[in-house]
Amino acid sequence: MSDIRKIIIDGKEVEAEGAMTLIQACEQAGVEVPRFCYHERLTIAGNCRMCLVEVVGGPPKPAASCAMQVRDLRPGPEGQPPVVKTNSPMVKKAREGVMEFLLINHPLDCPICDQGGECDLQDQAMAYGVDFSRYREPKRATEDLDLGPLVETHMTRCISCTRCVRFTSEVAGITQMGQTGRGEDAEITSYLGETLDSNLQGNIIDLCPVGALVSKPYAFTARPWELSKTESIDVMDALGSNIRVDTKGREVMRFLPRNHDGVNEEWISDKTRFVWDGLRKQRLDTPYIRENGKLRKAEWPEALAAAAAAMKGKKVAGLVGDLAPTEAAFALKQLIEGQGGNVECRTDGAKLPAGNRSGYVGNATIEDIDDAKFVMLIGTNPREESPVLNARLRKAWTKGANVALIGPAVDLTYEYVHMGTDRAALADLTNHKFDEVKDVPSLVIVGQGALAGTDGEAVLAAAMDVVEKTNSKLLILHTAASRVGAMDVGAVTEGGLMAAIKDADVIYNLGADEGDVPAGPFVIYQGSHGDRGAHRADIILPAAAYTEEGGLFVNTEGRPQLAQRAGFAPGQAKENWAILRALSAEMDATLPFDSLASLRQALVAAHPHLGKLDQVAENPWVAVAAGEMGTGAFSNAIADFYLSNPIARASSLMAELSSNAKARRTEAMAAE
Repeated sequence: MSDIRKIIIDGKEVEAEGAMTLIQACEQAGVEVPRFCYHERLTIAGNCRMCLVEVVGGPPKPAASCAMQVRDLRPGPEGQPPVVKTNSPMVKKAREGVMEFLLINHPLDCPICDQGGECDLQDQAMAYGVDFSRYREPKRATEDLDLGPLVETHMTRCISCTRCVRFTSEVAGITQMGQTGRGEDAEITSYLGETLDSNLQGNIIDLCPVGALVSKPYAFTARPWELSKTESIDVMDALGSNIRVDTKGREVMRFLPRNHDGVNEEWISDKTRFVWDGLRKQRLDTPYIRENGKLRKAEWPEALAAAAAAMKGKKVAGLVGDLAPTEAAFALKQLIEGQGGNVECRTDGAKLPAGNRSGYVGNATIEDIDDAKFVMLIGTNPREESPVLNARLRKAWTKGANVALIGPAVDLTYEYVHMGTDRAALADLTNHKFDEVKDVPSLVIVGQGALAGTDGEAVLAAAMDVVEKTNSKLLILHTAASRVGAMDVGAVTEGGLMAAIKDADVIYNLGADEGDVPAGPFVIYQGSHGDRGAHRADIILPAAAYTEEGGLFVNTEGRPQLAQRAGFAPGQAKENWAILRALSAEMDATLPFDSLASLRQALVAAHPHLGKLDQVAENPWVAVAAGEMGTGAFSNAIADFYLSNPIARASSLMAELSSNAKARRTEAMAAE
């Protein structure tokens, strides 16, 4: 039963839930209350005291609005609604006092602080502080921490709001940070000087309200007012995290998260946040043609003519890579199938059922994790495959959800029941009665590692059988950002990858770098980086990366989202759809669109659900026919989190993180 109460905030009567804190009630009423330690996605600490308000009729001192609930307020003497003031003289004096204390030991280094221009302390000191200081004693200084290559620390600026400690322990699930000492000796530190072991650690940079934690790779490169800001979608995994791309001139300077409660809340993984240096290295910026075993530079007309000549009258197969936008997959399908060829997007061999959206997406949303009481993970390591989704699973676990795993035992940052590593454990599960979970919200999450074997379809059928028996929902956890969109437009061949490229004379490779193209066929590679695909190519057509063209990406739950262009491709590189359109004209099989807008119209006309941006379509449940499941253990889809795509492999920072992670996994040997 809802507990709605009336309260008066700054003379305005509002209704608020009894369980709400005063700071939330004020926000709901449109009244801004300053804060440093309070964050709506973390537990309440109540230690910065910046959010003080006056409760009329209460104690004769201000109250911390983040730690007091609406139900704690007492009504007036004749039953009038309780009164809260956020702008009275008492509150003004209290805020000025708190700000003065916060600034006592704060260093005077705004001009060289990386947080300058987007600093909560600067903003609130201007809005709520006083314009002088009465403090004449020496300031306290503390030593900086080494948290690793991502987060730079300036601990003298720290105001002990503990946001970083609460995030790492509650959301990221690591216990390396905390506060030690008392009084003047109290400081935030990492225990035993450890570096942070998490692929979500970059989020503490956004959380820090002062300049104590800043981005090490981005430090001293730009000021916020110099940057052009573009809203986009991340492609480092298939979650479809909402991001903001900040560019300075033609260079991408950083990626920041955007809030989206249904997808990534306001977190992003470290690969998403720091991969931008990979956009500058190993780039393909001019066409190449292989002659006498060596690649030589060419101009566009020559390269397109050579590609058209190679494809005409031949048996052609098209491969869709992991980072290709849906429009490019749609255009490639039209071009290749127009030549009588096959197109395939399941380049990792995953047995995803074509045309059956409940089989390659499932029928659950990411938000369903929040209410789940039981989660079954099959052949997946979400901590590596989708760290932000794993944080959401951890949140459900902290609320009491039980998690079970079939697959390799890994550290997921929360406890789970390990039911086995192999297919026999899944077969046993299908014979279970499940009476205890039938009436509670439950979820089955199937990873690509479970579906990539030759018996992938039988594994999927067994998982769907478990879903039916438990009245739960199914979520297929993808690792490739382009996969669901490419499946939606039908970029698949009956029989999978081997059937698509069998007897092919020419393979048109649209950025597929995660597998090896067999020897024999002539290969045309269209992509942004000189990676595996380009090494094997006979013709290279340089394409834009995901920040350099507008594109539609459908995430792992089937939600279409639009990535906006933030900059331009280097050199002579062109947008993916434009290269395919130009090549089709060269082949005398011109595709029926001249702009990205007309291509999108054709795409939405053919697949209407792709036009419903940011909406998860309901997928009718169609069970997959059961097959013969093999034996043997499941393996996880991602071997190295930091080097899972060509952009990440081009990044020197990702290489450093990967080697650090390997070193941590290698057990230290005692000296002889």
